[in-house]
Amino acid sequence: MKHTKQSIISKDGVSYLIPFILITSCFALWGFANDITNPMVKAFSKIFRMSATDGALVQVAFYGGYFAMAFPAAIFIRKYSYKAGVLLGLGMYAFGACLFFPAKMTGEYYPFLIAYFILTCGLSFLETSCNPYILSMGTEETATRRLNLAQSFNPMGSLLGMYVAMQFIQAKLHPMCTEERSLLNDSEFQAIKESDLTVLIAPYLIIGLIILAMLIVIRLVKMPKNGDQNHKIDFFPTLKRIFMETRYREGVIAQFFYVGAQIMCWTFIIQYGTHLFMSPDFGMDEKSAEVLSQQYNIIAMVIFCVSRFICTFILRYLNAGKLLMILAIFGGLFTLGTIFLQNIFGLYCLVAISACMSLMFPTIYGIALKGMGDDAKFGAAGLIMAILGGSILPPLQASIIDMKEIGWLPAVNVSFILPFICFLVIIGYGYRTVKRNW
Repeated sequence: MKHTKQSIISKDGVSYLIPFILITSCFALWGFANDITNPMVKAFSKIFRMSATDGALVQVAFYGGYFAMAFPAAIFIRKYSYKAGVLLGLGMYAFGACLFFPAKMTGEYYPFLIAYFILTCGLSFLETSCNPYILSMGTEETATRRLNLAQSFNPMGSLLGMYVAMQFIQAKLHPMCTEERSLLNDSEFQAIKESDLTVLIAPYLIIGLIILAMLIVIRLVKMPKNGDQNHKIDFFPTLKRIFMETRYREGVIAQFFYVGAQIMCWTFIIQYGTHLFMSPDFGMDEKSAEVLSQQYNIIAMVIFCVSRFICTFILRYLNAGKLLMILAIFGGLFTLGTIFLQNIFGLYCLVAISACMSLMFPTIYGIALKGMGDDAKFGAAGLIMAILGGSILPPLQASIIDMKEIGWLPAVNVSFILPFICFLVIIGYGYRTVKRNW
């Protein structure tokens, strides 16, 4: 196809290849943070002898940071630049990761939540900066394709995060199961907890150092200033203006439910698989069941990654809203299989949902911000705030899981009614995008 290369990462004869590569690498870095964290809900629940609901506070702190910092990040970027936003985001990311060491020294759960919150305040700066920055590195006609390409590298970081969680955290935690830990006396419990926390924090400290190195590289490289010309901050008039746009307003709602669905499906695949593999049909012990469940989580992420590249290619030929709607329909059908199949095929359906989710975040993002120009900085913040869905919905699902049984179904199966509802909302947004030719 003619001018394909230029249309993706060039504009007005200027190539943005190096900046594109550097900013795209940030997508992988926050993917790592997201998906090393999802299995930590189960890990913290075991280490601190807590319920699934208490363990899900990890997600509240993690995605709460996105919500809290999105608009401050947008104001900062508007006043300074996308590059400044990226640098500050990387700095907060590294600082939050390094806080895992003093959190471990306290031996308490809540300091870890503070570390997660600060880390994700940095991620909020990164996503608020990087997504519209990528959109600006070429023509508006190819903006959604370009963002999909950059977002395709996000699951690569996610895969690495999942692998590290499985091999360097879950596999190295003390093999004693949750029930056995509940019988320990205080001194025995403290000794095992200390050992497990030492295992848990090591990957976070290493990624903190890597992030610092990345910060230095980006600081030294000359970056484009597309979209950085206007530094005037008209916060409330701009906010009112962008939320008057139906396409944008509904996009924020759809993004809220998409992120909720994604985090629920990836976080609680551990609980779903563990319940299945500890059943009489498989008879596995808890630790083995958790590690095997994480392997299925990695398979889901591989499928997610491959599907995103495929869907990015399909976008050349199919309307983005139509493809979004089709994938959401299949996501809903697979979720029904996850709920009602009480065997390995239910887990297969849960894994298959990832293929349907692969396109959703960047496509909703691109549709919502289409034609916004400089307002995209604040528009991006609203869409990043929508990541709050990953903070609110997982604890609701955890509270259902803690019920153990609901009717004739395991509660962990029934809990996936929440992702099903999310997919219904996304189907509606895709349909309206096609109908209104957004």
